[in-house]
Amino acid sequence: MKKTFPLTHPKIKPARLVDSVRAEISKYIKRERRKKLPDGIDFWDFDCKVGADSATASEQHVSAVSHSIGEVLEAGNETVYVEIIAKPATRTSRPSEGTSRPSEPEQNTLES
Repeated sequence: MKKTFPLTHPKIKPARLVDSVRAEISKYIKRERRKKLPDGIDFWDFDCKVGADSATASEQHVSAVSHSIGEVLEAGNETVYVEIIAKPATRTSRPSEGTSRPSEPEQNTLES
């Protein structure tokens, strides 16, 4: 999805336009995550860019897209450019912390 959304309208307040942009992006991400995963792939990841236009768009994590759209509005821009590209990804294993869980839980005893 590569799209430029207007943030000005003669009858609609900019805050409501931002809400509609966020809703459209949310629907797009949900639709992409429902697609069938290729073999050996764990989940869909997203490359995201947000800015006033395509030249000034900066890379964002998918969870920061909504906040970035609000920042573009606060900066006084009339449009917001959003680019979200789905890509297959695999999870990386976490390094072991060196400590394992005890096999039996410790019991608290009160001594008198």
